[in-house]
Amino acid sequence: KLVFSYLCTMAKIILSILGLISLGLGILGAFLPVLPTTPLLLLAAALFLRSNRRLYDWLMNHPRLGTYISNFMIHKSIPLRIKIVAITFLWLTLLYCAVFVAGHWAFRLFFILLAAGVTIHILSYKTLK
Repeated sequence: KLVFSYLCTMAKIILSILGLISLGLGILGAFLPVLPTTPLLLLAAALFLRSNRRLYDWLMNHPRLGTYISNFMIHKSIPLRIKIVAITFLWLTLLYCAVFVAGHWAFRLFFILLAAGVTIHILSYKTLK
């Protein structure tokens, strides 16, 4: 029984750490177009729900992140402003990489296809009004 209790405690600690990593990457994803913000924030919420109720409550009640997660969970949609900002930064960043960073044409093509794929993915969600 003591071993089971220890394993449960360790699992909760590991899930909390993974949730914090996911949260950090999700926040970075708001500024770096290659990282997907929404899935990482949803993952953080799910991990916190199973490991640390205080962190889950904090995240869901956060003035910006909580609203973002709730809107997506309830409506399965993304606000128009977020779509525009995300797609704009995505294309600016990946076009910069394609033109100034990638040396080989295959890498340039990869960056363009990546931008197109992520754009299609973002646009596949309904727009929250």
